[in-house]
Amino acid sequence: MPTPDLPTPMSMTRRRALTALGLAGAGVAGVAGLAACTGDKSPIWNGSNGDGDSPAETPPKATVTISGPAADAKDVPASAEIVFAATEAVDTTVSLKDANGAEVKGAMHPDGKGWLPEKSLAFGTAYTATVTATGDDGKAATATTTFTTMAKPSKLVGFSSFLADNAVIGVGMVLIFRTSRDIAKADRAAVQRRLLVETQPFQEGIWTWYTARELHFRPKAFWKAGTKINVSVRAGGLPMGGGYYGRRDSTLVCTVGPDLQLRVDDKTHKMTVHKDGKLIRTIPVSLGRPSMPSSSGTMIIIEKKRNTVFDTMDAPNPANRYRTPVEYAQRMTWGGEFIHAAPWSTQHQGRRNVSHGCVNVSMANAAWLFANTLVGTPITTKGTPRELEYGNGWTDWDKSWEQYVKGSAIPYVAPAEPTPDPSTAPSTDPSATPSAGPSGTPSA
Repeated sequence: MPTPDLPTPMSMTRRRALTALGLAGAGVAGVAGLAACTGDKSPIWNGSNGDGDSPAETPPKATVTISGPAADAKDVPASAEIVFAATEAVDTTVSLKDANGAEVKGAMHPDGKGWLPEKSLAFGTAYTATVTATGDDGKAATATTTFTTMAKPSKLVGFSSFLADNAVIGVGMVLIFRTSRDIAKADRAAVQRRLLVETQPFQEGIWTWYTARELHFRPKAFWKAGTKINVSVRAGGLPMGGGYYGRRDSTLVCTVGPDLQLRVDDKTHKMTVHKDGKLIRTIPVSLGRPSMPSSSGTMIIIEKKRNTVFDTMDAPNPANRYRTPVEYAQRMTWGGEFIHAAPWSTQHQGRRNVSHGCVNVSMANAAWLFANTLVGTPITTKGTPRELEYGNGWTDWDKSWEQYVKGSAIPYVAPAEPTPDPSTAPSTDPSATPSAGPSGTPSA
């Protein structure tokens, strides 16, 4: 009987081969059995696609693309992040290496918008970034970009912190960073995004632009006693408008001290001192006289001076001119309101207001307060006819949280609940240089 014409091996697909042999839809056992009956040492189908090639490999499920820096880009700011998009990925890694193959450490920015190097990149240097995305099929997709950073710019902006490293602060202290020039509103979000704050335990907080060159960070409520704070200012090489760039990265590390809060009531002429929510001391006070009332609002202690001299000899009104040595002075406002020892008004303390706007206390009480308070200890005064002027001191707590967040250049978004890891949060800086606030005339 004539043998039917069959396709040649080079053109036969697996399905055509099985169909020609009457095995379409047959299992592997049927194929193996046929091979045994024919005495052939090899299976009928050996993995060929009919054209002598292996079957096409299934592409990775995951995909990844890098959008910045662009391939072969030149003059890239030293603050560059690796910006990419990955789909169908269960794991994504970023590798950044310089021209010598040295690995650059980094991590995703907390907002998830880019991979941020641990420190600013070197100027005038070539880098290669490789992003690898792996899907649940175990297969990896990669994308690569090579770019060169700009030469060191000549127009630089410095950052400084009011606090020095390892400072112990009061529960009301705000974190304060200043720039050496004004930052335009259009550039503030990019600058603010590079100030990362990490706290242990976690506390919700936000940056606000106090002025065009001063950023403050405060938590939603007073700091918890013992909180560890790290601030990382990733400003090195960061564009800041007008052809200016950040001078360098910096960090700040500090710790929150005991939960001590001061409250003054003009009606009772008394200060109450609370620690960990419990009343521990009541102190008679004398506030500002009717013609020079003290401010009502929430302030924090700005600075502490064991001995100083209040000199108001340049005051316009001769009646308000004096030069007086003062002990245990603690500044609350730039305008000159202090808590301080006033032995000359002890007989009035707890009874009537006779000061020039300060909180007068006895020598013993002033010494006790001075020993227990910290820069950043909050003091709230109520009942006086004068409202605290915002900006006259560090008046961040005199605004509600809803008002305060409006000063952020980045829209406020409440953290997800529950917080995944309540023991950690955002991060840091060591070139923190103490900076002085505006001068004010002290009052007695």
